[in-house]
Amino acid sequence: MTTNEEVHDDQRIEGRVPVAASPLHRAPHMFPVMTSSSPSHSSSGSHREFEEDLRKALDEVPPLNESRDAVHSGGAMPHPEGSTRGTRAPPPTSFGTSAPWAAQPPATTSVPLTSPSPVQNGSDPRVIKPGQSKIDYLRQWSVSTYKCTRQMLSEKLGKGTRTVDTELEAQIELLRDTQAKYLHVLRLARALASHFHQVVQTQGLLAEAFQELAHRSPPLQEEFRYNAEAQRSLGRNGETLLGALNFFVSSLATLCHKTIDDTLLTVRLYESARLEYDAYRTDLEELTQGTQGNAISSKMDEAQRNFALHKDKYEKLKADVTIKMKFLEENKVKVMHKQLLLFHNAVSAYFSGNQASLEATLKQFNIKAWWCEPSVEAKEATRRN
Repeated sequence: MTTNEEVHDDQRIEGRVPVAASPLHRAPHMFPVMTSSSPSHSSSGSHREFEEDLRKALDEVPPLNESRDAVHSGGAMPHPEGSTRGTRAPPPTSFGTSAPWAAQPPATTSVPLTSPSPVQNGSDPRVIKPGQSKIDYLRQWSVSTYKCTRQMLSEKLGKGTRTVDTELEAQIELLRDTQAKYLHVLRLARALASHFHQVVQTQGLLAEAFQELAHRSPPLQEEFRYNAEAQRSLGRNGETLLGALNFFVSSLATLCHKTIDDTLLTVRLYESARLEYDAYRTDLEELTQGTQGNAISSKMDEAQRNFALHKDKYEKLKADVTIKMKFLEENKVKVMHKQLLLFHNAVSAYFSGNQASLEATLKQFNIKAWWCEPSVEAKEATRRN
């Protein structure tokens, strides 16, 4: 019997699959194939040794479903099907040798994917963690928002009561109405300054056109020169008046958008504090009316603390609003007195043709800006004259 026939007979006796059916047949270089030039009586022993080595290698290979589904942790990634694998280390001597080492399951992770609860890891669940403070803050904010929204809706529907300071409310409404009127004046003043700037530029262009026609039309030379000089003079005075208008607009914008807005911001904070105060006051009144013995004494204590806290906040902001409105009125009178006087004197001097009075007005209010300087055309005309 030949060597190949002996191998096939041994495989049929043992009931194993032929070597070609195994996936390890694709990598035969992993297993040392023993070749020998000895006589035929020693070939049977060498093939039996090869059969034992092959049997050990097949036992070490895990099933395909286990190698694909196992979760590997801390080790190398599993080799793809058909790639070469290195020889595994022998099992430790402390394990029993009755069961084959290849039957052990692959290494899997035992680390839980979710964090254990405080009770599971032995910690006290009553200990406040950093994340719990944010949750408590969110819960308090939600409760406060709910109470304030309920109070606001009840006030609009006429079912709830609100704290009213008649005198202060009237002053706040007057301040808002005053700001609206001042903003209207500011828009008109900006429009006037913009239109007047276009007029000044047009006067300068008209003066250049008259001067050019004076050189080209000898019979009308004197008339064109007179008109050119008049337009240049108006342009110089217009630039001076434009400086006064821009200063007036800038001061009025500061008053409307900064000074008054700062006071109105405090007013909005006061109104928000008033709403919170009424919300917690209503909550305390409801608890007081529904109290039965000491069953909800803890809720009563908490409601009283919240009520006292928001009452102090409301009283403090109310005092701040009163003080700010008083200082705002004084500052507004002082600023507008100066600006209205400047506006009147500058406009009157310009339209009366009094250039000296117009320049004196700007010096009186210390207005020194680039738009107050004469234009290039005015400087050239002054130099030629």
